[in-house]
Amino acid sequence: MEDINRWLLSSYLNESVNHEFAIRRYCPARMEQEQGECQDQEGVVFEDTELCYSDASTPCLASSEVDDFVDSFINMDQYEKADKGHQEKHQSFGHFVMMNNDEDEADAYEYSSMNAVFGYLPATMEDSELEMYENLTMLEEEVVMSDPFGTLPEFVHCGKEANLDVDQGLELVHMLLACAEAVGCRDNHQAELLINRIWALASPSGDALQRVSYCFATGLKCRLSKSTLTDMPLINRENKLEAFQLLYQITPYIAFGFMAANEAIFQASQGKSSIHIVDLGMQHTLQWSSLIRAFVSRPEGPPMVRITGLTDNEDNSKLQTSMNVLVQEASSLGMHLEFHTFSEPASPSLFTVEKLNLREGEALFVNSILQLHKYVKESRGNLKEILLSVKKLSPTAFTVVEQDTNHNGPFFLGRFLESLHYYSAIFDSLEACMPRNSQQRMKIERLHFAEEILNIVAYEGPERIERHERVDQWRRQLGRAGFQVMPLKCTSQVRMMLSVYDCDGYTLSSEKGNLLLGWKGRPVIMSSAWQVASV
Repeated sequence: MEDINRWLLSSYLNESVNHEFAIRRYCPARMEQEQGECQDQEGVVFEDTELCYSDASTPCLASSEVDDFVDSFINMDQYEKADKGHQEKHQSFGHFVMMNNDEDEADAYEYSSMNAVFGYLPATMEDSELEMYENLTMLEEEVVMSDPFGTLPEFVHCGKEANLDVDQGLELVHMLLACAEAVGCRDNHQAELLINRIWALASPSGDALQRVSYCFATGLKCRLSKSTLTDMPLINRENKLEAFQLLYQITPYIAFGFMAANEAIFQASQGKSSIHIVDLGMQHTLQWSSLIRAFVSRPEGPPMVRITGLTDNEDNSKLQTSMNVLVQEASSLGMHLEFHTFSEPASPSLFTVEKLNLREGEALFVNSILQLHKYVKESRGNLKEILLSVKKLSPTAFTVVEQDTNHNGPFFLGRFLESLHYYSAIFDSLEACMPRNSQQRMKIERLHFAEEILNIVAYEGPERIERHERVDQWRRQLGRAGFQVMPLKCTSQVRMMLSVYDCDGYTLSSEKGNLLLGWKGRPVIMSSAWQVASV
């Protein structure tokens, strides 16, 4: 592998390059620094962009780091099938992919019961959401779709869809890393040259590596020229919701979060006759129909339920329509359900008894699906205040579902490496589950994940809201705010749910009571439940 890396680096540079400086050589300021010409300069930050620091904390890419990263990044089926054929199915829990054929009857019965209650099947959608989805699928015959990133480079319109070979994959990843370091050091000239080379291999309609590389190259280009950001067409709320619904429909990532959160709420609400759920960042009602059916199935009968949704959208007419459908559904099943919305984001001032109209005798639940990371900010002070405000309300349970990855580190290059690794796993999973020409896959990638990538790579300061963190960091933050974990006990249900998806590669693991769903061992989504810690 080392010989291949050296050859690739020297070939696309058209010169002999010391492999130890394969990536760092693109940053002249860093090279001067290493040659001793900048030894007396202090590390500085310019416009929230990582420059070349002189201290030991600077993330320099040694050859071993580059090799390890490239090896892990391109170790995907698309590069292995030609030589090895189809991979064998993994069948051990811990990194679970597909259920054993001889799965015991108890687990099968448990899943059957769970499915009847929670209804988590990949091909199932609630009636209130079907209309928008049906309208979306009507567009599948259209070959042309507008590009949210603006006009594509001329060479990506050539129908380039063939998989990259191993050499091209290595070259593309190395160029992405080199370009990221050039951008981090504000070597705009070298970065522009590398972006053009990347776009010669990357494509929004190619294989998984080509598509994810195109998204990251776009982010790097926008970071170089901030004015580009204002010129790019915005993805409207309807497009975002459509992409999210497709992600929920076709992959288990969102359904996994809903299932784990609903199961935690359901278990913690046993014996409660009145329940109030506060949902952070509510944009839809996809999560709640299955929970309603679970409540109706209780031997003691369903509780009275109120759901308060916090949303930053002033026009909630479509959301209200979906809510009305669920209220009627609950009523037909003999359950009282109320919906309320606040058109404002979560804040300490919002989490009060008066503002949320909390009633005596209600069991309070706070639910956050892919929302808390937006309140992290640089200092995490804002998040701490929100968590402390939630804790003062003494909720019965606080359910948290988040992307399990570190996109909030202090250095741009570190964030870039982590996000490239993370989203390559996601794009690989989408490639494995949907055909290359799938308009549904394109919408998920271009209208959902590409926007996240753009925010992580191109933005800094208050504009960068995709500040994802790992499960251990969430455990520390919630622990400091006075919460302790409530171990999730829906492992067998999730395993059975994954077996319904006709796609090898999804992995499930447990981390100190929290559940992690990933792709081929790479965690993607974390589900957790928390309660106020006992004194």
